[in-house]
Amino acid sequence: MRAQKKVGFAVVGLGAIARGAVLPAFARSKKAKLVAVVSRDKNEAATVARKFRAPSYYTAADFSKCLANPEISAIYIATPPGAHASYAVQAASAGKHVLSEKPLAANVEQAAQIVDACARNGVLLMTAYRKYFEPSCLYLKRLIQNGDLGRIDVIHAAFSELYTPGRSLAWLVDPTLAGGGPLMDLGVYCVNTTRWLVNEDPAEVSAQTWTRDTATFRDVEQSISFRLQFPSGLILQGSSSYGAALSSVVFVQGTKGWASLAPAFDFSEERRLVAKIGKRWIERKFPVQDEFGPELDAFAAAIQKNVPVECDGVQGLRDMIVLEAIYNAARNGRNLVIDYSAAKRARN
Repeated sequence: MRAQKKVGFAVVGLGAIARGAVLPAFARSKKAKLVAVVSRDKNEAATVARKFRAPSYYTAADFSKCLANPEISAIYIATPPGAHASYAVQAASAGKHVLSEKPLAANVEQAAQIVDACARNGVLLMTAYRKYFEPSCLYLKRLIQNGDLGRIDVIHAAFSELYTPGRSLAWLVDPTLAGGGPLMDLGVYCVNTTRWLVNEDPAEVSAQTWTRDTATFRDVEQSISFRLQFPSGLILQGSSSYGAALSSVVFVQGTKGWASLAPAFDFSEERRLVAKIGKRWIERKFPVQDEFGPELDAFAAAIQKNVPVECDGVQGLRDMIVLEAIYNAARNGRNLVIDYSAAKRARN
């Protein structure tokens, strides 16, 4: 049988994640091809298009022309979260499938708009959760789901990165563009990965923020810790910070054993998983690999087959609901029940 034609993509937003990871992944993708790039700056768009061999480029002001290109079937949104909804709704209205970087949006309302627009226009929506395709996290999930670790009692998840004014991206501390501080940028990994590992949503939350650099972090938190309680009795102890060196870990404790994965989320380092189940030790190394190509291929395959994806927009919306609940719990200084009604109202 003749191989299916690759799915054409346009990438919107040409920042560090796009140029450093997303755009290079198209050269290795088996099912997706880069057709166009979109930037606010025409010269940047032209330069990036040449570098990554995209046949077309557009400015943000000409996004409608991009959407009219018949070679483009999907839009990869790699802008700051505050701009996701505008591009996603336009793309969906034009009949283009949407793959959006995480978090899905800057707040719950925007995330729900994206989910509704894609459902209303009959296009697929995927949230860019690369952990669903990454070998070390898949191995850890198998340990959990196969019952090797027994009943899971506690998961500790942390992701931090040192924010340096003048070097780090300025929009990361802009609440309109980022939606918040490190919880939105880094903590979302702790929340989503845990939900995915155990196939369960948290029911209650408590949280606390702290800030050392009040000049830089006037509008968003510098650091946050949170406790999520799941209906099964599982507790997630999570934290994210812009006040610590780049580091991440997932540590799972069960009745039969434990497992630790570090670094858990940074895609530029070798991952190491250590576990002990009964008297048996497990030590595995997972080399650095492209984590964006498999993501592109999974979405392209879903488009070709017209089937849903596991990390769809509703998952992104549910994470936004949890993140908003964490912020509300921190502001209120008390435990809160998480209300998922916005996800139930959203059209899948």
